[in-house]
Amino acid sequence: MAGTPRTLRAMNDRAALDLLLEHGSLSRTRIGKLTGLSKPTASQLLARLEAAGLVLATGTTEGRPGPNAQLYEVNPAAAYAAGLDVSPERILAAVADVTGRTVGSYALPTPGRHHPAVQQVTDALDGALKAAGRTRGDLHRLVVGTPGAFDPGTGRLRYASHLPGWHSPTLLDELAAALPMPVDYENDVNLVAVAEQRLGAARGHDDFVLLWNEGGLGAALVLGGRLHRGWTGGAGEVGFLPVPGTPLVRQVTKANSGGYQELAGSQAVPRLARELGIENIPPGPAAEAAAVLLARAAAHPELPAHQDLLETYATRLATGLASLVSVLDPELVVLSGASLTSGGEPLRALVQSELAELAAARPRLLVGDVHEHPVLRGALESALAATRDEVFDTSR
Repeated sequence: MAGTPRTLRAMNDRAALDLLLEHGSLSRTRIGKLTGLSKPTASQLLARLEAAGLVLATGTTEGRPGPNAQLYEVNPAAAYAAGLDVSPERILAAVADVTGRTVGSYALPTPGRHHPAVQQVTDALDGALKAAGRTRGDLHRLVVGTPGAFDPGTGRLRYASHLPGWHSPTLLDELAAALPMPVDYENDVNLVAVAEQRLGAARGHDDFVLLWNEGGLGAALVLGGRLHRGWTGGAGEVGFLPVPGTPLVRQVTKANSGGYQELAGSQAVPRLARELGIENIPPGPAAEAAAVLLARAAAHPELPAHQDLLETYATRLATGLASLVSVLDPELVVLSGASLTSGGEPLRALVQSELAELAAARPRLLVGDVHEHPVLRGALESALAATRDEVFDTSR
């Protein structure tokens, strides 16, 4: 590839850093083999990266056959990034070093809080920074995940009327003034897709749909390896999708409801269980009750009512998915969120079978692999990607 010597050096530097992130500690010889660089060039590269504070010499290959070789790894302290997962009930915050290791986290309960959203964000972020032993000035980037999306034209949060205090047209400007680092904002379900593409079931896939069901029903669309957000950020707001089996809802954003949400959202599962004569419906939030009910049904499909619950719910899920896959024809559909993953393989197989009957497209369905705070993990992965692009660029 043609380029200036500085550009070629920067490309080699980045390739070596990415290999160290992927493999952990590597020797000069191993880096040379993986990159195709000569030993002298690999030595110069590592010396350059070590002088820049991007890699550390960490030990030797003692105990392996042959002479001992110096090992190198990415310097974890080269940069830090943070992510926030915002919901009506709480804000989860975490700080990660440049290798992706979480070094501090914090949970800020927010039910009934009347503090401004800016204060909630800074309180949550400062809590995670304190746990990490860091300050705001140490952060290269913050990514905030929220329900809905900030309209790029108006700056207002749309599709998330259930998130109080986040709808001021000046909110983004206020947050920019309060925080010294660059801040990006992303839809929470889109961030789950980022986490699954980097770490989970969609790893290595460039065209997939992620269907999410916890507090609300939503989707993320990854086309050609990139998130498709739509003109106003509303791509994937499938909870509003009109579907057979429910009344036609008008003024859906005012009602904060829609056909697919009513048909297959978390709140539909306890109702369906009662109709099927299932007893011991768990109390509490619908998402938690749905997860328990579907986990029970998946564990005991020999009970007729449990099998009926799985089959009926699978048909409802496939009804909305049929519209999505008919338009997008994705390679893969990932089922994520507790109300879907709790059904495990039994629910996945039933949805796959029903979808084959309802749509001409034949995407493969997989259950998501990122279970622990997937929105927060996606926010960190997004923040880290941008941070690494900045910090690892040695061409400047």
